[in-house]
Amino acid sequence: MNHEPIGIVSTGIYLPEQRMTGEKIAALSGLPLAVVEQKMGIKEKPIPGEEDHTCQMGIYAAKKAMEKGGVLPEELDLVIYIGEEYKEYPLWTASIKLQQEIGAIRAWAFDVALRCCTTIMALKLAKDMMIADPSIRTALLAGGYRNVDLIDYSNPRTRFMYNLSAGGGAIILRKGYRCNELLESHLITDGSFSEDVIVRVGGTKQPIFPAAIEKRLHYLDVTDPEGMKRRLEEKSMNHFLSVIRKSLEKSGLSEKDIDYLGILHMKKSAHDFVLNELGLSEEQSIYLDRYGHVGQFDQILSLELGLADGKIKNGDIVVLVSAGIGYAWGASTIRWGRE
Repeated sequence: MNHEPIGIVSTGIYLPEQRMTGEKIAALSGLPLAVVEQKMGIKEKPIPGEEDHTCQMGIYAAKKAMEKGGVLPEELDLVIYIGEEYKEYPLWTASIKLQQEIGAIRAWAFDVALRCCTTIMALKLAKDMMIADPSIRTALLAGGYRNVDLIDYSNPRTRFMYNLSAGGGAIILRKGYRCNELLESHLITDGSFSEDVIVRVGGTKQPIFPAAIEKRLHYLDVTDPEGMKRRLEEKSMNHFLSVIRKSLEKSGLSEKDIDYLGILHMKKSAHDFVLNELGLSEEQSIYLDRYGHVGQFDQILSLELGLADGKIKNGDIVVLVSAGIGYAWGASTIRWGRE
């Protein structure tokens, strides 16, 4: 079906000034510094300051994207909050607050969530909505992330999440914008992992009570570490590569066409494995060892860093890819610059 192209007008990233170093993580966890910096790939990461609340960081990022793209608040038709559910208040529609703070008086707003796959999912959702609804011409996707607050560094079961950090991201899409065309996306979800990583208290199953705080049950935890590890080893990398290849295939491309891969932060060996499987060099991506894992905003961050470093050029095929607890895997393909 023919339709007007959906292009990326601009992006915005907000990162708090405060940093946690690899040395600090090593001290808190009891791990050797070499393991933290080399194996986990965390030299430092941003952590929230006093005013760096989740939705607020999305507001900062959204304003940056609007200023960069020359997009006026009244031009926005749709605002989608793509930040975390862990935010200023436990029961709250953050998108409407974000809409108000940026002055998007014509837009309507809603929240979406798919953990660290939220940006990829929302890119697909927004594009599909823009194609289906003639009244939506300009859409803003924005939000914040500070799940670093939910990490207990003394819990070895959550060691793979020691990279969680904080920040905000935003991306503006426009129908008929013939630059930076958003092509096709592909996602996979697997509910067999759905209760592997949880915060044990604070929901309807187990409300928060004083003893739960004393037992540190208000942090992220892994319910079945060995089972989760075994199942991830069987599925994760295959699904990771599959969503990349499917996104490209749906866009009329193949992995040979990839010029740049915007990939989430993961341990260095996994990062290198993905590049190697796709036949890519280290110069065709950026390893986020000084940022950690800013949740669903790693892809926007990698895109901005790739452009700043000159790794992304006019006409390049860029693939953004992520994986999220739950488990979800997703990828979006972009033809950067003018066709």
